[in-house]
Amino acid sequence: MIGMPGRSYRGELPPADEGLVSLAAELRQDVTRLAVDIGERNLQNRPCELAQAADWIEAEFNAAGLAAGRQEYEVSGTVCSNLEAEIRGTRRPKEAVIVGAHYDTVPGTPGANDNTSGVAATLALARRFANRKGDRILRFVAFVNEEKPYAHTERMGSLVYVRRCRERGEGVTAMLSLETIGYYDDAPGSQKYPPPLGLFYPSAGNFIAFVGNLASRELVRKVVGTFRKVEPFPSEGGAFPAIVPRIGDSDHASFWHEGYPALMVTDTANFRYPHYHTPEDTIDKIDFDRLARVVRGLEKVVAELVGEE
Repeated sequence: MIGMPGRSYRGELPPADEGLVSLAAELRQDVTRLAVDIGERNLQNRPCELAQAADWIEAEFNAAGLAAGRQEYEVSGTVCSNLEAEIRGTRRPKEAVIVGAHYDTVPGTPGANDNTSGVAATLALARRFANRKGDRILRFVAFVNEEKPYAHTERMGSLVYVRRCRERGEGVTAMLSLETIGYYDDAPGSQKYPPPLGLFYPSAGNFIAFVGNLASRELVRKVVGTFRKVEPFPSEGGAFPAIVPRIGDSDHASFWHEGYPALMVTDTANFRYPHYHTPEDTIDKIDFDRLARVVRGLEKVVAELVGEE
């Protein structure tokens, strides 16, 4: 299903106001901390850096006024951690909205876009919701072990996490996986697609994409519709059958596995980003102004999903 409510923004982006400039600076600071100061982080090559990143993310949740928790589990003798910060719901306290991003990187790359951009966005949103209330529970989660060889295995952080949700009988009404969201290119032909999607979507890679499966189509439509109403920024969305390649290439697929509605928010990664999974995935590739615009729009999306008071 590719028909979405509203229309994608076209034309020159509006000038950045003071709030947007400040948000862009905040995002840059967090990407610098993870992708430059800490750098590559994974169990294979850099387990100490992976643990250092977890400690820093936990500290940032706490500094925002959110009591961070850890879900720890062991992989080959090493303890790994998902980090979670929760804001209780008021009128629907058994329903949860989850915003998450993975903080590990593939070996050999600092992962500025994949996926430090997503982690920085998650932290920025957590800070903005820390003192707000909504009808539903709102959780911000940093997942470990999204990259290979752990992707789609029993050791993938988001799968460990969502199985605990299912065991507890938690009602997850929406999950947003923020995955590689910082790279944009206005050049015609800069955007690629798995066939036949190129027939229906733009050729320039200057938009943010919302990708779901068919079971999550109502969530995709709601998120796209809200984003297009509140943020003047190019956006595309779709809910696709499982046979479409790469639509399940992040933590949202773990939630699909357990029957929860979920989608991926992404710049489409390897279908646009030439430095995907390479040592050149560095901070200079991130467009912080556009990343900030996406985060600003997501703030309104999340507020609607939780039923903010």
